[in-house]
Amino acid sequence: MKNTASGKPGLDSTENSLSIVVPIHNESENIKALIAEIANALRPSNEFEIIVVDDASQDDSLLQLQAAKNSYPELRVLQHHIRCGQSSALRSGVRAARFEWVATLDGDGQNDPADILKLLHGLSKASPAVKMLAGWRTARKDSWNKRFASIVANRVRAFLLSDATPDTGCGLKLFEREAFLDLPFFDHFHRYLPALMQRAGHQTISVPVNHRARTAGVSKYNNLGRLLVAFSDLRGVAWLVRRAKVPKTTEL
Repeated sequence: MKNTASGKPGLDSTENSLSIVVPIHNESENIKALIAEIANALRPSNEFEIIVVDDASQDDSLLQLQAAKNSYPELRVLQHHIRCGQSSALRSGVRAARFEWVATLDGDGQNDPADILKLLHGLSKASPAVKMLAGWRTARKDSWNKRFASIVANRVRAFLLSDATPDTGCGLKLFEREAFLDLPFFDHFHRYLPALMQRAGHQTISVPVNHRARTAGVSKYNNLGRLLVAFSDLRGVAWLVRRAKVPKTTEL
């Protein structure tokens, strides 16, 4: 990687492409502005595509996306005909991605697209063993009860998984496409990506990033629903981590 003429970190001539995947459900009030921010952050220094995966939205998100394609040739739109959840939408987008490295953001606008450049800069300094950089929301702009629930969940997860990741719930991540698609898939697996990457023998890095308040639309999660799902998932992921074996091979 290299620094661009504008002083922003960018991809070098040998790795000058990036796929951005944004899973959404009922985000018609946020998605056009988010696409514009992503494009403004990455143009003109990087070659990129923006893949928005609409998880069976019931609002006019698809109409907004179709209109946005007229202004952003980098935009690709995938549609789930039935709602499958954020993890499935994320995986659909990554499978469709054309480039080796993928960045992800939530569709609610709370992740700052400018931080994609910060993750790319971190990747440029990382060892080849690093296959994921995870955003770390050090100053969250959420309600107190949501922040409290997240703190509790992160501490329990860290105790059970020892993944050395302070914030796995941040939607802003950068990872190698092939490494991601090799991970075991299950519903809600996006919350455990650093632990699953480490289980596969890769290294991960947490990078402090900006976090913004939601200005439109409503959250698709509630604390009770997250807690009930997380209890079952944590036991399963902990079992996967305990049972993992990463072979070191030599060709003779």
